[in-house]
Amino acid sequence: MIKDFQPRLYQQSIFATCATRNTLVVLPTGMGKTNIFLMMASHRLTQYPESKILLIGPTRPLIDQYHEVFKKHFELPEKDMCILTGKVQPDKRKELWEKSRIIFSTPQGLENDLITRRISLEPVSLLGVDEAHRAVGDYSYVWIAEQYQKNSMHPRIIGLTASPGSEMESIHEVCRNLFLEEIEARSYNDPDVAPYVKEIEIEWKHVEMGGELVEIKKILDSCLKERMQKIEKWNLLRAGNPSKKELLELQASLHGRIARGEKDFAAWNAISLIAETIKIYHASELLETQGISPLHKYFERLSSEKKKSKASKNLDNDQNFRQAIEKTANLFQKGVEHPKLDALASIIKNEAKPDTKIIIFTQYRDSAVKIASEMNQISGINARIFVGQAKKRDTGMSQKQQKQMLDEFREGAFNVLCATSIGEEGLDIPRVDIVIFYEPIPSAIRHIQRRGRTGRQEKGRVIVLVTKNTRDEAFRWVAHRKEKMMYHNIKKLKGKITSEPKQKNNENLDKFMKKALIFADSREQGSQVLKRLSDNAEINLQRLECADYICSSRAGIETKKNGDFVNSIIDGRLLSQARELKSRFERPIMIIEGDEDIYSIRNVSPEAIRGMIATIALSYGIPLIQTRNANETADMILAIARREQETSGNNYTPHKNKPITTKEMQEYIVSSLPMIGPMAAKPLLEKFRTVKNVINANEEDLKRVELIGDKKAKEIRNVLDSEYIT
Repeated sequence: MIKDFQPRLYQQSIFATCATRNTLVVLPTGMGKTNIFLMMASHRLTQYPESKILLIGPTRPLIDQYHEVFKKHFELPEKDMCILTGKVQPDKRKELWEKSRIIFSTPQGLENDLITRRISLEPVSLLGVDEAHRAVGDYSYVWIAEQYQKNSMHPRIIGLTASPGSEMESIHEVCRNLFLEEIEARSYNDPDVAPYVKEIEIEWKHVEMGGELVEIKKILDSCLKERMQKIEKWNLLRAGNPSKKELLELQASLHGRIARGEKDFAAWNAISLIAETIKIYHASELLETQGISPLHKYFERLSSEKKKSKASKNLDNDQNFRQAIEKTANLFQKGVEHPKLDALASIIKNEAKPDTKIIIFTQYRDSAVKIASEMNQISGINARIFVGQAKKRDTGMSQKQQKQMLDEFREGAFNVLCATSIGEEGLDIPRVDIVIFYEPIPSAIRHIQRRGRTGRQEKGRVIVLVTKNTRDEAFRWVAHRKEKMMYHNIKKLKGKITSEPKQKNNENLDKFMKKALIFADSREQGSQVLKRLSDNAEINLQRLECADYICSSRAGIETKKNGDFVNSIIDGRLLSQARELKSRFERPIMIIEGDEDIYSIRNVSPEAIRGMIATIALSYGIPLIQTRNANETADMILAIARREQETSGNNYTPHKNKPITTKEMQEYIVSSLPMIGPMAAKPLLEKFRTVKNVINANEEDLKRVELIGDKKAKEIRNVLDSEYIT
């Protein structure tokens, strides 16, 4: 089935292992991981002619690349291949799945199709997982692999990555989550790979921080030192210079202690102090590795926060921190930048020829924007930024725009690509002459992937900018150490991985569980709760007007994580959601999920939280159920659905309102008036006897009612008397 492709010796060797065992393939970027999958696809379709092949990758530009490789090298009509993403309508995805033999898909849309049973993995004889190092935690790959292992008639899995991580446990987790049984890894130095490797020259270019930047650094260092001394006095942290990761771990540990009921003055104060320290740490990192413009934007964001935390308020009142902000603003106005920008401009001027392609990698979008702007001042340079999808306050690109930009870069429409981490994974750009790291990064995965963008077809160069006497130097050696550790741990694991046994579904249990039909709001898609439910119930995903899950004609469930529960008290959503839930369902239920202490999530009075819980439980009659995690939440929803449907069955619609008495309807109408709610609705009706009399009452009459003051009375009359404007 393969055409115009001659496998290399190491590809044949790796293929031999993949053909007999689920395998993690670790190959440097540009060494043909996709071609190994190509060989496996041919092999499995020959073994199982009626089966399907599925390759999943994290982004649309990546799966487009896989599709192009298969169109070029696979003897199969193009109509038998398809691309599935969340942009394709569900019914169309189902149609494409049924008629295609080779499918390329992003994982998120695929998840939803599996949850709603629009598609089945039963006929898939080969699952390929690109960028397999992502198969950790709750990432979609993990659940899809589990469903595949359970349901495929002829399962075979191949994971593809340039780096699975440096820690033994992270490599093991990837293998465990993808049910992998063997590792096939090669480095540039392996004898069967070396003949195909183009030389990559790596140059470390050091720069000195300017005196004005050093002044700000000293101020920030002083701020950090002051806080670290306090934390050390409370015996919460070892002496020395902890990393940001260690500070975050300490903060989480303190939250846990408080959640367990410890009343520790030091812990309470340290949480806020650590939050200040992390903000200062980040500012210092931006200054050392990025420069004035990104630091100035960060300070502006801190200053413009609408609802400031205690940590932000403390920093506002800190004279040293204020001085750092002012000095940064002055340097920004003067146009002073990090010396890296001058060094970068010098490299570009000296190295860029008319047909030279250069990728500049940086950690931050703000830096990418600044770098592109500066590079475009150089004669003969056309630089563009390449970033992920838009985030709050940030510049962003759709996947369609990303694909278009990569196509234009390949074709030479511009010569410098300024990319954030989105450009690190799997981009197939045949000839990149120079890759420049604006900063070293303390990650083996990302270092390997950045470096792998060059040296594919010709000799490549990598230039890394390092600021002397800063964390840049530490990050350089951390990445080097982690890469060595990665290959060491892979060798130790080779031949020692034990695969989880294939989990067969219990048919009797399945038949029983399928009696439960649960309507789920489409905005919940991708959640761990929904994935867990889909294993044991029939899920109907649609946009629900009220509730997150509906288990019968009378039972609607609103789910909230601890943090969202507290946030919805602050922004006023919670009462209106409770009111709507109560009005639509005879049996409204609210589930609060999370094992952290709900009283320490935000700076909200415990009395206010208890008062709101009491209001929901007593005034609205809504039970509140606490669960520790997504699995417990799903199990509780399933138990409610099964109990509800034991006698009435699952022939119900989510759009049917509950039967409601005249009294309830009167209370509901009055409670919808501004600032009223169910508690104040009852005394109003007791005073005026009818809804009509409430509506016609003047301000003075309204103010005579218990719980109604001047402000409420005025607001009620304003709403009732104002003309409706279309």
